Amino acid sequence: MKHRIVVLGAGYAGAYVAGNLARRLSPKDTEITVVNAEPDFVQRLRLHQLAAGQDIEAPKLADVFAGTGIRLRLARVTAVDPGRQVVAVADPDGGGELGYDTLVYALGSHGDDCGVPGVAEHAFDVAARPSALRLRERLDSLGRRGEGGNVLVVGDGLTGIESATELAESRPGLSVALVARGELGARLSAGARSHLRQACDRLGITVLEHTSVEAVEATRVLCADGTALASDATVWTAGFAVNPIAATSGLEVTENGQIIVDRTMRSVSHPNVYAAGDSAYAIGENGRPLPMSCASAGYTGIQAIEAIVGLLTGRKIANTKLIYSYNHISLGRRDGILQMVDDEAQAKPKYVGGRKAARVKAGILKMSLWATSHPTYGMPKRKRRLAAAPDAIAEKVLA
Repeated sequence: MKHRIVVLGAGYAGAYVAGNLARRLSPKDTEITVVNAEPDFVQRLRLHQLAAGQDIEAPKLADVFAGTGIRLRLARVTAVDPGRQVVAVADPDGGGELGYDTLVYALGSHGDDCGVPGVAEHAFDVAARPSALRLRERLDSLGRRGEGGNVLVVGDGLTGIESATELAESRPGLSVALVARGELGARLSAGARSHLRQACDRLGITVLEHTSVEAVEATRVLCADGTALASDATVWTAGFAVNPIAATSGLEVTENGQIIVDRTMRSVSHPNVYAAGDSAYAIGENGRPLPMSCASAGYTGIQAIEAIVGLLTGRKIANTKLIYSYNHISLGRRDGILQMVDDEAQAKPKYVGGRKAARVKAGILKMSLWATSHPTYGMPKRKRRLAAAPDAIAEKVLA
């Protein structure tokens, strides 16, 4: 019987891990299955562009994994039972269970309503493709009315900044406002903050600083100071949360549900489970948890690959660097900010702004898509065989 590797999620982390495992492990004694609810690879870092009305490439996962030997199961994960080593899934045919010997948990994150009343019912987000398309349709309807409209973006993190600037640039007929709990761009350097303010002024974005939202209604947002802000479309970007499946499965997780892993991305409670991307609570080289980001997905994914391949083939497990050195922020299609950060995750004085920063981010996104769409590029003719019989490896993993 082959060693069964099941990868949950085919985002930046999951698709990358699955493709590289297929590249490095022999199909003679390993079987890799990817479970994903969507049939396409979603460029999550560009969903604000999709909402703004732009065409964003979404390769079919069936095409991405064609010729790799990877099995694709289009289904929604409903539960994980690490005791029985099975994953429960739901699909139009009724779903079922998938058994595994090694599990890679990469279900990512979704928008967090932060417990604010009305967000789930009335707000939009750009954390997933369906929700981004729903926002796009709402903005299209406002455009068809010919009366413009008020769009309120709540949250001045990277997603909020990118969403507000993208919407203002792509849909100049809208009145866009950005709500910041504190100072706009507080985590940026002084120079980068100044650049951001100039970009907002240039795009006609109204910035509301030191404003806390207490409730969202269909046509307005209620603030803590009693102010009511008119809104034809409220875009909620105030935070992200992980899927609760890991917490309910019995895996050891943090308070927010991220899987606690060791240096190799291995679950500290269940050694045949690995986590990568936003689902993993991984400590970086600076002793701080890695933030939820595409960069973290890459680093944790690489480390999980090294650990799984090393363990299964009897080789030394290499430690990859777990670092976070910069933020790249798009401000529409022709402007951006590349902010360097130090070992304490604080902004360095140095930053790059303008078209050069926009080109750098565009290059990163293009490279990420290409790498995901070509998971076995340069695949060696001789793949690694397992070091022992599957049953023996399973016993070693669980020891």
